[in-house]
Amino acid sequence: MLFVYPAVFHKVKSGVYEGYFPDLSGCRVSGTTLDDAVGHAHDAAYEWISLELTEDEPALPPISEERDIVLKKDEVIRNISVNIRMFEGWDE
Repeated sequence: MLFVYPAVFHKVKSGVYEGYFPDLSGCRVSGTTLDDAVGHAHDAAYEWISLELTEDEPALPPISEERDIVLKKDEVIRNISVNIRMFEGWDE
C-alpha cells in the first residue's frame, strides 16, 4: 500500500537540515543536506507507519493538504512516499 505524507524541512544554523511530519506525531529527521534529510524522512515514515500497522487497531492519521500547512520562513515541503507491503491477514 502506498502512503504519501508531507514533511516540512528547514536548515538550522549549524547547516544541518531538520524535518518533521505534521501528521506523524513525533516523527522527526535530520540530514547534512536536504536530499539526505529527505532520505531519512522516507526511512522514518516507513518505520512510523509500519509500527502503527502492528497495533491491534491501527489508526493512521489523515494526510494534510499542502495548502493547509503553515510554513515558517525558509521552510519547504516535500511529499514523502512510502510503499509498505501489507502482511498476511491484513484487510485492505
